[in-house]
Amino acid sequence: MGMNVLNKVNSPEDLKKLTQDELIVLADEIREVIINKVSQVGGHFGPNLGMVEATIALHYVFNSPVDKIVYDVSHQCYPHKILTGRKHGFIDPDQYRSITGYTSPKESEHDFFTIGHTSTSISLACGLAKARDIKGTKENIIAVIGDGSLSGGEAYEGLNNAAASGKNMIILVNDNEMSISVNYGGLYQNLAELRRSKGECETNFFKALGFDYHYIEDGHDLVALIDVFSKVKDTNHPVVIHMSTVKGKGYKPAEINKEAFHYTGPFDLESGELLHKPSSENYVQITSKFLIEKAKLDAKVVAITAGTPGIFGPSHVREGYGDQLIDVGIAEEHAIALASGLASQGMKPVVGFHSSFIQRTYDQLSQDLAINNHPAVILIFNGGISGTDVTHLGVFDISLVSNIPNIVYLAPTTKEEYLAMVDWGLEQNEHPVVIRVPNRVVSTTESIKPPFDDINQYQLVEKGYKVAILALGSFYQLGEKVLKTVKDQIGLDATLINPRFASGIDESLLTNLLVDHQLVITLEDGILDGGFGEKISRFYADKSMRVLNYGANKEFTDRVNVDELYERYRLRVDLIVEDIKKHLD
Repeated sequence: MGMNVLNKVNSPEDLKKLTQDELIVLADEIREVIINKVSQVGGHFGPNLGMVEATIALHYVFNSPVDKIVYDVSHQCYPHKILTGRKHGFIDPDQYRSITGYTSPKESEHDFFTIGHTSTSISLACGLAKARDIKGTKENIIAVIGDGSLSGGEAYEGLNNAAASGKNMIILVNDNEMSISVNYGGLYQNLAELRRSKGECETNFFKALGFDYHYIEDGHDLVALIDVFSKVKDTNHPVVIHMSTVKGKGYKPAEINKEAFHYTGPFDLESGELLHKPSSENYVQITSKFLIEKAKLDAKVVAITAGTPGIFGPSHVREGYGDQLIDVGIAEEHAIALASGLASQGMKPVVGFHSSFIQRTYDQLSQDLAINNHPAVILIFNGGISGTDVTHLGVFDISLVSNIPNIVYLAPTTKEEYLAMVDWGLEQNEHPVVIRVPNRVVSTTESIKPPFDDINQYQLVEKGYKVAILALGSFYQLGEKVLKTVKDQIGLDATLINPRFASGIDESLLTNLLVDHQLVITLEDGILDGGFGEKISRFYADKSMRVLNYGANKEFTDRVNVDELYERYRLRVDLIVEDIKKHLD
């Protein structure tokens, strides 16, 4: 298929000049562009394919950017970007990386927020609507949100306030019967009933809140979409449009395997198979195998995920948990409070999060879990310095979690140490335990036996003199390389320490270093501000010890190559050793 119609469209104004038949062709061409690009470089796939017609209809009826459209979590913004002057980032392979996977005001006046976390669009749109009312203007405010995002608490807060505003606010609910995985929660029973009754059933969640309600049975029918959007345009009250769509529409493998194609790496167009399959063991496999075996032996073990069940294995593996795996939907705060409640009754909950999403749980970590000192286990995946999007950085969890009293934050260095820590965390009953899951599997076959009851006792691995290297978690292997290079280049036998605990200091060991050391190096895979290294620096602040902290700067980075970041932060062996030479007497 060519791009005969898409070639004509460089802005929403061009879109409005097209015939109905041309709009239908345009939808097919946009799908082809998205399928081709994502198959080559990866990205959010199923959500975008399901929003093509709705996005065309939105820009056909409304007047963006005067009328303001906010896309929740940005998982469905690719068609919007294609229609708002950024199609080059989807058509030209040389320009694929010129466009982010998320809405970005830096890219276009048609984007109003940089968004990458879920359930926020309605609240953000409420702010736009209030600002409009204060300014006395009359534009439409539209929030686009998926049914999966409705499981998040902020979505309910936004709906509650939007309904009470009594002013123009249009909420488009894209109901594809999926979150990342299958939806969980009582709300989805009502959505299913609304779909079955074509929006006519007596029980209607949105009407109960006070919204005017419109149902679109086929969210891929451009005529129906344009008709309903035209009816609600310039409304003077809050409206919900509930449309039913197919996640992955237009690419059969994605329609069938919705979870795998929510976000995907590069894949073969014919078969749908990933081009680069994991060739070695990873921590999802390690974790799921261990926890499933543990759960089979102990009914008290309960795994909890907040809408990212892949942390505990692919769908066919997760069947091994039986009813000892709970997916609460995109409700991270609830997941922590649920775990605390379980732990209070002697259960052994283990909650899995991506580092980027643990940020959403701070109050529950502090109030519901730590103050009560309930022994839940929390696993944090994908923490560390990376070249990812600004919305999904994993560098903040150490400083966020490790400074909450009562929480023991562990940073394993190897597979064996990780499994020992998980086992200990589940069996002890004294503390909430958080474990930072390494990103790369390093196995030593060393037998590591719990317990870790001696809280904040570091492991002295190599005893040397003058220079001590405290290498936390996934940066332990970097510490080993620095140790070797210091020996090779300076002829110095340095000390190597595996701290294990990111949340505290080993005062005894640190005090002993004062006897025959003059320089301490700390290495951590996260931001320095509020992190592990600062705890060491504070301990030595009034003592005769120099301390060099290595980690990330306090900054938001967006798709910056990780090697560039390592150079920026001097997290290369040669740069660290260069600094050591400068600071030795």
